[in-house]
Amino acid sequence: MRTVISTKGQIVLPAEFRAADRIQPGEEFDVDRVGPDEYRLLRITPSPNRGLVEWLRSCPEHDWFVEIASESTDSL
Repeated sequence: MRTVISTKGQIVLPAEFRAADRIQPGEEFDVDRVGPDEYRLLRITPSPNRGLVEWLRSCPEHDWFVEIASESTDSL
């Protein structure tokens, strides 16, 4: 499938690919130059818990998320 590079150097992924792989705006990709005129695009998949603690701490209800002390594992 062909695509075009914009004047800003952006490459548009066809809608079929975005839908099939559930690619959302803002997702990141690595681009590698494999050889002359050949490139590889790799999707960077963030961990599923990325940003979870920050989200919980920003909850509008006061004291909704409270950190608890845990026991040390040094003695194990």
